[in-house]
Amino acid sequence: METSKLTVPPNACDCHMHVYEERFALAPTATFKPPPAPTSEYRKVQAALGLQRVVVVQPTAYGFDNTCTMEAVAALGAGARAIAVVAPEVTDAELARLTNAGARGLRFFMLPGGVYSWPQLAPMAARVGAQGWHVQLQLDGRLLPEHEAALCKLPCDLVIDHNGKFLEPVDTSHPAFQSLLRLLDTGRCWVKLSAPYETSRSGPPEYADVSRLARELVARHPERCVWASNWPHPNRNPAPSNAAMLDLLLDWAPAAAVRNRILVDNPAQLYGFD
Repeated sequence: METSKLTVPPNACDCHMHVYEERFALAPTATFKPPPAPTSEYRKVQAALGLQRVVVVQPTAYGFDNTCTMEAVAALGAGARAIAVVAPEVTDAELARLTNAGARGLRFFMLPGGVYSWPQLAPMAARVGAQGWHVQLQLDGRLLPEHEAALCKLPCDLVIDHNGKFLEPVDTSHPAFQSLLRLLDTGRCWVKLSAPYETSRSGPPEYADVSRLARELVARHPERCVWASNWPHPNRNPAPSNAAMLDLLLDWAPAAAVRNRILVDNPAQLYGFD
């Protein structure tokens, strides 16, 4: 397994990855059949990169069934948290159970394969916010301006995936990127520095178009950025190097103190690590 150039500090956190096990049935809303990506394989990634903390994100493949994700969190231990996807009619008792098992956020995936509609966002945010969760949002970032006002009113924190996930990379002056910066200005929004390959048009190894956005996010709001591998890089063949994804931080956050904040301090605050 490839090792990174970047040596991470103790308690560094991977804030977005998925686990897929063949024994779990795919949801009717699944858009592709994922290859096996068990917890045992992710442990090898952790060891190679020196990561001690992780956030397991419920994949779209399993819809509202969080069993695979929560089993992974239990197996990974005290250094693991979960982002769940729950049905609108979920009971308070089930939310409390998930919280006790390590869930700290609700995934709102507004792309093909998602299970929510925009009108459900505010009421679901109120439900999970009562448990101390945040909303983790993935959308085409170019749509942020039309949803910005509603996002600012959410009764819980907000986390935006994958550098804003602008499906057509934009410049830092673009209204949609400026909308993301305003959300971060509120002090209740976070952004994941992750998965540049999902939106880049310039491509590896630098992902120059997305890296330009990541550098600006770090420069403007280092206290609001976290990093993630996005392992196992769903539906991406060939998969990018995990070490290369981590080493992008050497470009995006050149100062060691800032990288340490992104890898350790910010995730500890956001996900409630001791």
